Amino acid sequence: MPVKIFTLQAYFFGELRMEKKHALICELLDYYAAILSPRQREVLELYYYDDLSLAEIAENLGITRQGVRDAVKHGEEALKGFENALGLMKKSKLISSSAEEIEKLTDDEHIKQLARNILEVL
Repeated sequence: MPVKIFTLQAYFFGELRMEKKHALICELLDYYAAILSPRQREVLELYYYDDLSLAEIAENLGITRQGVRDAVKHGEEALKGFENALGLMKKSKLISSSAEEIEKLTDDEHIKQLARNILEVL
């Protein structure tokens, strides 16, 4: 069963609808927030997790709306770069999909439990 990573590729080529882009960025943030700069992380979390507008973030952080927009764009580019270089999200989805398939295909309870253990840590 091939893993569908088309959403990431579509995002890279600007072919995603806004709600899918939002969900993808949130997922990338889950993987890579810790390696963003503190400012990028803060702005992206406010924008994507807390759903604040650029103007609201600008007011809260004491920077211009354009500064917020630039931080969001640079943060998104950084997330895409991290995924291109490291592929953690792609690898995680492949491992998860493979473990689910193994669990479905085997009758061996020990192997099923190993597959469940893999899914629990992802």
